Amino acid sequence: MAGKRSAGLLLFRGDGGEVEVLLGHMGGPLWARRDAGAWSVPKGEYLPPEEPRAAARREFEEELGLPPPDGPYVPLGDTRQSGGKVVTVWAVESDLDPDRVVPGTFTMEWPRGSGEQRSFPEIDRVAWFSPDRARERMVAGQRVFLERLAAHLADR
Repeated sequence: MAGKRSAGLLLFRGDGGEVEVLLGHMGGPLWARRDAGAWSVPKGEYLPPEEPRAAARREFEEELGLPPPDGPYVPLGDTRQSGGKVVTVWAVESDLDPDRVVPGTFTMEWPRGSGEQRSFPEIDRVAWFSPDRARERMVAGQRVFLERLAAHLADR
């Protein structure tokens, strides 16, 4: 995984103590029965020369099947996840109806060793969470983005 880069958009709505963030539950059989640590900022990998923000917008549409929101993009910086991947995220204020999401899919051999290829959604569901509830569910390496968003909102 070392050297891989991902970019994503963290949607938020509300302000003050009523903020919520939109997270996606990772799809596929490896995550199906997990909740804690199985939710992520909608994001995906990119390769230079693609710009990270362009990749974040592209991946949002690929993963959720909806165009990325317009509006001011707040850079939340980078973080390195435990597997070595560097993730870059922007926050954008928007209200998205989770029922409108039509996730992209990926193919993998399942069950392992069977030789059978099956398709699974990249994100099998999305939901709005308060920052505290999001922190309980997010991939540990992405929780820093919640802190950075809170700092940004405190400065508004």
